[in-house]
Amino acid sequence: MSHQTIVILDLGGQNNQLAARRVRDLGVYCEVKPFNTPAEEIKSLNPAGIIFTGGSGKTADNTASGIDKNIFSIPVPMLDINCGCDPAAKTSGKEIKKITDENDIGIFKSFLFNDCGCTGDWTMNDFARQNIAEIRKKVGDGRVLLALSGGVDSSVLAALLAKAVGRQLTCIFVDHGFMRKNEGDEVQKAFAGWDINFCRVDARERFMSRLKGVTEPEEKRKIIGEEFIRVFETEAKKIGAVDFFAQGTIYPDIIESGTNGSGVVKSHHNVGGLPDCVDFKEIIEPLKLLFKDEVRKLGTELGLSEILVNRQPFPGPGLAVRCIGGLTEEKLDILREADYIFRSEIANAGLDRTINQYFAVLTGMRSVGVNDGVRTYDYTVALRAVHTTDFMTAEFAKIPYDILEKTAVRISNEVKNVNRVVYDITSKPPATIEWE
Repeated sequence: MSHQTIVILDLGGQNNQLAARRVRDLGVYCEVKPFNTPAEEIKSLNPAGIIFTGGSGKTADNTASGIDKNIFSIPVPMLDINCGCDPAAKTSGKEIKKITDENDIGIFKSFLFNDCGCTGDWTMNDFARQNIAEIRKKVGDGRVLLALSGGVDSSVLAALLAKAVGRQLTCIFVDHGFMRKNEGDEVQKAFAGWDINFCRVDARERFMSRLKGVTEPEEKRKIIGEEFIRVFETEAKKIGAVDFFAQGTIYPDIIESGTNGSGVVKSHHNVGGLPDCVDFKEIIEPLKLLFKDEVRKLGTELGLSEILVNRQPFPGPGLAVRCIGGLTEEKLDILREADYIFRSEIANAGLDRTINQYFAVLTGMRSVGVNDGVRTYDYTVALRAVHTTDFMTAEFAKIPYDILEKTAVRISNEVKNVNRVVYDITSKPPATIEWE
């Protein structure tokens, strides 16, 4: 069953993400395309409408200059959000509805349902059925290798691939040494009963060796991304011919990594770290147009266990990007213990399902403290907790003081080499959710 499609043309900024969320939340399928996409490609999608999105600081001249003017001849309703496409549109004789607030749900409803005639019938069930069919067609009798981290994205992708190709799927879980406390064993146990090929690889020494002396966040991420690919290449040779390499890349990963002309916020190991030459037939990324909450909905649709669907988000590079500066086993162990205490206290307080993401960061700062009357000079741990729906924007969680106090007391008393705990109350933007 085909569904109506809205095309969103990205002229810069991150408004494209907000617009896409508004459209999908109303049950209408949409795809985001670069501003310079040819008109013929857009026509091939048979769009019910077109939305132009732009960021602040853009002028009518420079936003419209790269647009294929034939787009304005496509006979569908169009909506301009902070783009200044009017001059180009009027030259083509096209009238465009304009808005300046992408948060105005009323405007979106009017545009989608009144102007474009959309019915709002697109669901995750449709996405699952369509993608299972597409994966089966693409893979054929080939074999698929999946980078399974045990996080939400890769776990949902594993379920999707399992539905599509079954035992043709091999999931490789790379233990890079940057997992949370006990997490490696938990991931392995969670997939023990699945009808898939599961392989756990202990690559801790390999990753630590590559990251020795590295302090710059982007360099960390790219080294980890490259090493992931090298590990998978090695394992692929052990298991025989592998045709496809699957990744749990989701839409915010792509945007934050600076594709489509957007500025880089941070590189993701499954986007920015990919080398040019990979020893696989093709990379497949079925989730790359989904937001985090949509991935969770898909997991539920596929019958994935609630434990995995609602697992705390965790970056691909793991604790390596939550430990500021150079990495050592000692610092990682400190962070694991502090993070475990924080997550435990959040769960004990019954906040684990209402706070979207929460974790500890081992800062690179050391400060003077006192322990049993003796001067100390130890690390500062920062706690981070946020409320968000799409992980593109976030507000810091207003955790009750008594919970923060109990967490801070436990960390400073139970974790060696920590004498100070702080709470990050910055929203996104201007900050990102992760520190590195």
